[in-house]
Amino acid sequence: MKIFRLKEDLKSYLHTQNDEKIVSFVPTMGALHNGHMTLISKAKQNSDLVVCSIFVNPTQFNNSEDLEKYPRTIDEDLAALNDLNCDIVYLPEVSDLYYENEKAKQFHFNGLDKFMEGRGRKGHFNGVATVVEKLFRIVNPNIAYFGQKDIQQLQIIKHITKQLDLDIEIIGVPTKREESGLAMSSRNKRLSESDLEKATLIYKTLLFIKENAPKYSVKELKEISIKKFQRHVELDLEYLEIVSLENLQPIEEYNEKGHNVACVAISISSVRLIDNIIF
Repeated sequence: MKIFRLKEDLKSYLHTQNDEKIVSFVPTMGALHNGHMTLISKAKQNSDLVVCSIFVNPTQFNNSEDLEKYPRTIDEDLAALNDLNCDIVYLPEVSDLYYENEKAKQFHFNGLDKFMEGRGRKGHFNGVATVVEKLFRIVNPNIAYFGQKDIQQLQIIKHITKQLDLDIEIIGVPTKREESGLAMSSRNKRLSESDLEKATLIYKTLLFIKENAPKYSVKELKEISIKKFQRHVELDLEYLEIVSLENLQPIEEYNEKGHNVACVAISISSVRLIDNIIF
């Protein structure tokens, strides 16, 4: 496994590779878990060369405290990637990707950013898109893999890839879950055993939505599901939305099967968790 800390060194190495090789890319912010490993494994199955980046991107954080608290486990991450035979790891400092005082680029997301994560985290997706574009132009992959847990991010990255006319296939990989159903997340490491147990309500409620969509209207199902969280005062519900998978706008009537998505964000002991289910 080759490790690069400078983009120019990484680009030079990639230029030496056969043009016919399929290059896959998995961008991460580290604190890797089995969800990330699933992305790497999928990439290994479908390509000749797998590049993984580990970079905690400052421009996508609205809260400086959240940025500081974001778990960083570089030694463990590199060991895990080595065990999976990841070919290349890009491990830059902020100065290798951003000029001094550089701000996030402003994108037009065609409304994909208006609800849910975009509503409460102003500028978040501009930060995400800024760093993803930078990484895409450095690695120039054929395929890039992202987890469906961040469904809004996934749809936005698909959109900007087309907008920027980048010849990269974006593949969303189903959310990897703990035995309890809780979506695997780097933030889970900040939760106590008690909090982890309480957080299982997230997936239970999402499953309830999927299974009961035939019985209730969108409005009724949303109201019932919100009440499930309101019964637990230790769970601070930020939003629960039922939206179209294509445009991420709230819906009043269900779309055809597989084109609806229920999305939720809650905080437990000041740790923010998001999840979703496609149905």
